Amino acid sequence: MALSLLSPVSISASLSFTLSAITATSNNASSSRNRTATSFFGGSLNLRIDSMADKTDLCLVLCTNGGGGGGGELDDMDEGEIERIGNQDEDDDDFIIGHSNTSPERWDVLGLGQAMVDFSGVVDDEFLEKLGLEKGTRKLINHEERGKLLQAMDGCSYKAAAGGSLSNTLVALARLGSHSIVDRPLNVAMAGSIGGDPLGSFYGTKLRRANVNFLSAPIKDGTTGTVIVLTTPDAQRTMLAYQGTSSVVNYDSCLASLISKTNVFVVEGYLFELPDTIRTITKACEEAHRNGALVAVTASDVSCIERHYDDFWDIVGNYADIVFANSDEARAFCHFSAEESPISATRYMSHFVPFVSVTDGINGSYIGVKGEAIYIPPSPCVPVDTCGAGDAYASGILYGILRGVSDLKGMGDMAATIAATVVGQQGTRLRVQDAVDLARSHAYRLKGSDDSFFDFRAFCNLTCNLCM
Repeated sequence: MALSLLSPVSISASLSFTLSAITATSNNASSSRNRTATSFFGGSLNLRIDSMADKTDLCLVLCTNGGGGGGGELDDMDEGEIERIGNQDEDDDDFIIGHSNTSPERWDVLGLGQAMVDFSGVVDDEFLEKLGLEKGTRKLINHEERGKLLQAMDGCSYKAAAGGSLSNTLVALARLGSHSIVDRPLNVAMAGSIGGDPLGSFYGTKLRRANVNFLSAPIKDGTTGTVIVLTTPDAQRTMLAYQGTSSVVNYDSCLASLISKTNVFVVEGYLFELPDTIRTITKACEEAHRNGALVAVTASDVSCIERHYDDFWDIVGNYADIVFANSDEARAFCHFSAEESPISATRYMSHFVPFVSVTDGINGSYIGVKGEAIYIPPSPCVPVDTCGAGDAYASGILYGILRGVSDLKGMGDMAATIAATVVGQQGTRLRVQDAVDLARSHAYRLKGSDDSFFDFRAFCNLTCNLCM
């Protein structure tokens, strides 16, 4: 979701440590790589690899994992090892207190998206030029290209996370709606495709520790997708995605059953890039509306919209109750030129979608309803990392809807503050304590009862005083 900067970004619960020496001699490469995999993929979430030899060893592990079948030496790492390492993740440990393993009667939010492990690093422009990478773009790579890229990143800092814009939003939402804030926590879940490999176990484990239930069964012999995110000093991100198993998202009876018990169903825009996924999205949205759920769609990326414009509008025009986009994505939806204002795009889209959320970076954001738009000023912050700002903003909007906030301006202000918190820190995830503090500071906006689901459609039909 390329929903642009609106406010600070908070880092996901993570543990920092350094792998100072990964002994990868030719005589003991296998066991050495096995330990590397356990440490790196098992839950560190913040890893620095200092030497070229260490980087090469990690590269070999990733290339082995990216082959046509299982995960190579990574298969030696089991769920128990991931859990034990995950227990060191203090932020997640604090949050998981009181979490129930039983499935709720209904899910407040179910997201359908690409389940991919993120590897994030900081590089300079020269690094991108050397590898022939265009800054600020997103491209697909194969597992060999992924390995070569990591091998080239000598001396760079890595961070591993259960990534994706949708998971960022869902984790922030779960943390905002945790036990420490209200009597009943929000029940948040995600569906997608992961492989039956250690990376897939890592992904599910990390989401579960953040109180987001990953409900899809792993695909046997599948390989979990990864995204390498290279950030330059000017905060621009270049993303290289190896899709693996995440490129296949099927509609089946299990997914239909989950959607039938969901209040808000969120579709990640990146899914439109995958072959034949439009059928899955269409059936899922039909099931959601059949069971009274709201459908939200994230725009994800301008180029994605341009390549799949008709498919996007088939879903947005026929099923979407909520659309999240940044200003460029909103203009792409409307076929507007870059000179057109974000407020014009917001107003235009709100003729077709009941609720439109459009972010415009440091300029603020807009909420569109029934052909009108409300301007939301940006929340003050000192920008550190804009990555994930739009995801955090979307979590604030969903939180406001689910908790019954009836004031559009107040809902937008809350979302902007949440985004600003994330932008003011390094990383893409809203921290547990920040979420608790934010929810408490905005508690006066809430409906005051979570006994019933907020009637969003009735809300959108209200005559609102639009503050311009």
